[in-house]
Amino acid sequence: MTDERGFGTKLLHFGGEIDKTTGASSTPIYQASTFHHFSLDNPPQFDYSRSGNPTRQALENYINVLEGGARGFAFASGMAAISSAFFLLSSGDHVICTEDVYGGTYRLLTAILTRMNIETTFVDMTDPEKVKAALKPNTAAVFLETPSNPTLKITDIAVICSWAKENGLLTMLDNTFMTPYYQRPIELGVDIVLHSATKFLGGHSDVLAGLAVVASDTLGDRMKQIQNGLGNVLGPQDSWLLMRGMKTLKTRMEAHELNARRLAEWLSSHPAVERVYYPGLPGHPGREIHEKQSRGYGAVVSFDVGGGDRAKKLLGAVSIPLVAVSLGAVESILSYPAMMSHAAMPLEVRLERGITDGLVRYSVGLEDIDDILGDLDTALRQL
Repeated sequence: MTDERGFGTKLLHFGGEIDKTTGASSTPIYQASTFHHFSLDNPPQFDYSRSGNPTRQALENYINVLEGGARGFAFASGMAAISSAFFLLSSGDHVICTEDVYGGTYRLLTAILTRMNIETTFVDMTDPEKVKAALKPNTAAVFLETPSNPTLKITDIAVICSWAKENGLLTMLDNTFMTPYYQRPIELGVDIVLHSATKFLGGHSDVLAGLAVVASDTLGDRMKQIQNGLGNVLGPQDSWLLMRGMKTLKTRMEAHELNARRLAEWLSSHPAVERVYYPGLPGHPGREIHEKQSRGYGAVVSFDVGGGDRAKKLLGAVSIPLVAVSLGAVESILSYPAMMSHAAMPLEVRLERGITDGLVRYSVGLEDIDDILGDLDTALRQL
């Protein structure tokens, strides 16, 4: 039976919100490494916390409900989730990947999986024909990131997934920026949805976590084997903390986006800014595609101030945002991709992807927007 309730209701009533044993209004933290077998002939559901923990299971069920998949999984970080998904592949396989992908994913594909004889072709996925042209006899998977990080390029999810299915390819999509509130990739044909739950899902800069949702029971069995085998699971304390953060996701994302849209519009006319990247701006490449597959534009605004020295001066002049890696928190975070999220990319590769030395990424928080604009205006006037 299809759950017809609204997303905000599902956030609060996901099936694990009330402890069935005590009636507690919060999922208990099962701080236990192992579980008693009352009968060897009838093994318990949980026996060892690497293989399964009741608190983590509640979280995994939670994200599965939100993404509309077959099964959810919780990992120690976003990269742990992404790495586990790639462990579905075998030596000799080939991956087609979004060219301006998150730097950690780029590092995994180019510095680690290459040692396991898994090769990657990075392509501009805004053009489906370039994706199709990258197909090889040994291609096994397509990895999408839309909007991409940090230039917010848009990929047509349904078009790429339809082509991938025709060719028997596994599709994976990093949904960190949009979250399941704004974008539900499984409904568009994606096989595995991935999150750095450290970001918007957690929302408070206080938990490190990764989540994955698979579209089929078959993939679920395979992913469970990898999760249990690698042991890169999320602990019960962090699982509980992440669930607490997720309950306010709808409200936070709506407030984030209101601020982000104002900031993007304001930056577009600022004389110290050369270019602004935000899917909600008129003229943003792929905006119509994004609106077809997403319910909102998100809270990440990237902009170019024209050079590395100017970017560094800006980072030193702001007072409201954290100058830090990461994003998606209640407080604003200003990042410098060239030396932070994409430091693993060689300079020439970075520049080819439009990640210039003057590019900064603003994760717009929940502060009063007039204060955000005033602070940034003061800093920009010092460039």
